[in-house]
Amino acid sequence: MSLLPPALNSAALLAAATGLTGAVTLLAVVVASVAARSPQRRRDARATLRILVRRRPRR
Repeated sequence: MSLLPPALNSAALLAAATGLTGAVTLLAVVVASVAARSPQRRRDARATLRILVRRRPRR
């Protein structure tokens, strides 16, 4: 009996949970950057969003 299928199943579940957590975090920051009442909080949320969604410059 191989241990590989259960390990792959666990790894896939962990990857899905990590991706979902990242997406929820990103969504919360996006909502804060749009819906915050204070301009300072909106700026802070946008700065955080820039950090989370870093893009590499094209070559």
